[in-house]
Amino acid sequence: MGPVESGRISHGGGFWLVTYAFAVTMAFSGAPAPLYVLYQQRDGFGAFTVTLIFAAYAIGVVASLFLAGHISDWVGRRRILLPAILINMLAGAIFLIPGVPALLVARFVSGISIGMLTATATAHLTELHLTARPGESRVRADLVATAANLGGIGMGPLIAGILAEYAPHPLSLPYLVFEALLLLGAVAVALVPETVERRSIRSAYRPQRVTVPIEARPRYFSAGAVGLTAFAVFGLFTSLAPGFLAGTLHQRSHALAGLVAFLVFASGAIAQILIVRIPLARQLRLGLGALAAGLALLTLGVWTASMTLFLAGGILAGAGAGAAFKGAITTVLGLAPSKSRGEALAGLFLAAYIGLAVPVLGLGLATQFLPTRIALLGFTAALLAVLIVGSRRLLRPADNR
Repeated sequence: MGPVESGRISHGGGFWLVTYAFAVTMAFSGAPAPLYVLYQQRDGFGAFTVTLIFAAYAIGVVASLFLAGHISDWVGRRRILLPAILINMLAGAIFLIPGVPALLVARFVSGISIGMLTATATAHLTELHLTARPGESRVRADLVATAANLGGIGMGPLIAGILAEYAPHPLSLPYLVFEALLLLGAVAVALVPETVERRSIRSAYRPQRVTVPIEARPRYFSAGAVGLTAFAVFGLFTSLAPGFLAGTLHQRSHALAGLVAFLVFASGAIAQILIVRIPLARQLRLGLGALAAGLALLTLGVWTASMTLFLAGGILAGAGAGAAFKGAITTVLGLAPSKSRGEALAGLFLAAYIGLAVPVLGLGLATQFLPTRIALLGFTAALLAVLIVGSRRLLRPADNR
């Protein structure tokens, strides 16, 4: 693969600029997590409204993923990355408007940006790496993309939580800081080389399809169940977990709430990096085991009001979710023919983003009628049931050749 456009900097330099832009945009998507408690105090809403706001984000991601997440293959990577960053800057401006309707719109708009960004940035990093270092494997690009994605999401709550705790104007300053960081990301993307030759999409455009061979569907649906469960854990820590910390565990520090979310996502990213050379069957066993154990621990932490158990459970569940989802991706890539891998992955991400929104939405609704401890116990039991049913086929030795 040769360079399509030389750009103003080298492909090697462009690799790191895209990494920065990818990470900071993902960070912005997680930034509101430790601020929800403040929004609840300001606007007087409960946990269910928090989950509605979060669900708006997931809806935006899914819609964008299927309508625009794949068109950078035709129009070029930069022509999608740059608008994606600018759309998130628009979301940042909307967050500054008081009221629940603005929060719903801002999260939806942010979701649109992320749906455009993730696959495009990952593909761009791979192409820049392979052009800058011809003959090398893509492992370096995959590891950096993982760190930018999950690690970036974790950095967002950490930065926002620290600013909310120790700086003035906690519901505006974090967004202003991220607006500046995103602007730098937009400038960076404008400078990097393009790696795709532009083609017309007027006659070729279609929404992203979901295609899987009939004989592979049982294992494919099992991988989808694992993806759903993994993302439900991530959704918990970017929506309701700060409320659990403040209400049930009596830990009201916004910086602590941001740190907890950061540790969960960082553990997921680190786990994906550590298992990159481990066989698929072992990836799945390690990930699923850690995910189940972590869910049990964090639930026990809420029941016993133990911050230590809650934090340990969150880190373990985050690591398990990261490893299990990587195993699910590897499984799907092995099931689908090369010409339809993108379409097969689209279905996996659809299941994952359903998991990001629906279980957490159910948990938020349950907290309106049940004590928090009971609601979380039901949430954990439901996820474990899905995990057990979905993982049985994936863990069979014959299925992991």
